[in-house]
Amino acid sequence: MLTSVKSVGASALRVDTIRSHQSDIREIDARHVTNDVDLLAEIGYKQELKRKFSTLQVFGVAYSIMGLLPSIASTTATGLTAGPAGFVWSWFVSGIFIVGIGIGMAELGSAIPTSGGLYYWTFHYAPEKIRVPLSYMIGLSNTLALCGGLCSVNYGFALEVLAAAYMNSDGTFVSTTGKTYGVFAACVVSHILVTCLTSNMISKMQTTSIICNSGIIVLFFIAVPIGTAKAKGFNDGEFIFGTVQNYSDWPTGWQFMLSMMTAIWTIGAFDSCVHMSEEAHNASKSIPVGIIGSTMVCWIVGFFICICMAACMSSDVASVIDSPTGFAMAQIVEDSLGKKWGVAMMVLIACCQWLMGSSLLTALSRQIWAFARDDGLPFSRYIKVVDKKLRVPLRAVAFGGALALTIGCLTLAGSTAANALFSLGVAGNYIAWGTPIFLRLTSGKDKFKPGPFYLGDTLSPIVNWIVCCWMIFVLFLCMFPGSKTVDKETMNYTVVINCGVWVLAMVYFYTYKFKYFHGPRSNLNDDAAEDIRYVEGYVDPKSSGEKASTPDVEKA
Repeated sequence: MLTSVKSVGASALRVDTIRSHQSDIREIDARHVTNDVDLLAEIGYKQELKRKFSTLQVFGVAYSIMGLLPSIASTTATGLTAGPAGFVWSWFVSGIFIVGIGIGMAELGSAIPTSGGLYYWTFHYAPEKIRVPLSYMIGLSNTLALCGGLCSVNYGFALEVLAAAYMNSDGTFVSTTGKTYGVFAACVVSHILVTCLTSNMISKMQTTSIICNSGIIVLFFIAVPIGTAKAKGFNDGEFIFGTVQNYSDWPTGWQFMLSMMTAIWTIGAFDSCVHMSEEAHNASKSIPVGIIGSTMVCWIVGFFICICMAACMSSDVASVIDSPTGFAMAQIVEDSLGKKWGVAMMVLIACCQWLMGSSLLTALSRQIWAFARDDGLPFSRYIKVVDKKLRVPLRAVAFGGALALTIGCLTLAGSTAANALFSLGVAGNYIAWGTPIFLRLTSGKDKFKPGPFYLGDTLSPIVNWIVCCWMIFVLFLCMFPGSKTVDKETMNYTVVINCGVWVLAMVYFYTYKFKYFHGPRSNLNDDAAEDIRYVEGYVDPKSSGEKASTPDVEKA
């Protein structure tokens, strides 16, 4: 009984300590600040990174990560499980709501542009009682989601490379989980090296990526239809727009919903624009342009890519889904272009997919750096260090790559577990995107001060409430297995990984991390003195003579 009373008392003291040590809510008004540095100072941070991203390059980060053709190629089999019309129309319908999410995030990014945007906004708009733990969970969830996105992109790259090898060997090449992980790991390591070695040119790489990703789309629109016309002719309009099929044991309507994962996964990671806020010129305007521009372009152009694929693919949809190459897109281009040019197209798609991963690691490293700056990660004091010469968080880049290599071990468990990487990024991102949007509409509605981009007091709430409902639906959608019969082979491991991380994050926070993470912590005065914080209700020994326990002493 005495132990129970002590436990309750300790828990109450811990909750009181979290609330008493939480960071202050700052007054931020992006419309009345003259420049980026002053706005960042108003948000609470000093300028540590070099501002070298133009509005076009901010757009390029998100556009490159979405990498339309490579991304659609990676998820074609998922989309086609509802037939060609299900593939086309599920993209169009889901894209409308995804653009709405981008608008909601653009409003938040315009008001408070900072690299740790999602967990910062959560802290800023959340009720006082849950402000710190909720902010911590969102920060960790967003980090995991971006890392899951990097893993899924690089896993797609590995499949594309191995599919090209299979096509080139006339079917004699045998792909294994070990080979898949080997290509995946080589891709991640190359991203770490290139991102670190080309730090001064990372913004220019986004321009290159825009050109490459746009070029491969133009080439696809020209080459594949010409090849199809010569090889076998096109499928008719009824097949493209009216043939909804079902290649699973779920009801057809629900399978149509599941096929939306093609667009949901592809038009994602547009929060990468937010994570580049502290390196962007005129961030309050360039962040909204980057987010909305990338989502709109990818939604519209992607819709026409889906139509082109449905027109050029074999009418035997099952043979495309279960292609011996292991990759549905590879089967489509081989049927249209033949082996030689099909291999060439797959190599070009893989190169663009590699650029996607490079941009994603850049965005991931900025989220990791921002979260570590606020003491949200293990080893934060080491991770948050910025290279003084390059003004780039190189350690955060390496940490993000190492994390991806670890999570990527799922590929060794087989294709079903590996496919969870795609849903992993979606689930983590949607909870991280949806939480600050919802809080801004509820507990934070009186705190919200819009930036230069704002839909207005009437239209903005309507759009944001709709997308909140959509994001709740997607959270359930991405956790469903691909089949009614669930076993170790068909299990969707997303629910285990994400829910496990969310639960463990809260356990870790309440047992240990609450001593160090108090929400977004201003570092404007870090050069003046060490930041020494005594927590858990203990008294500073310098002021009372009592012994303090477990102080968190960290240098900037």
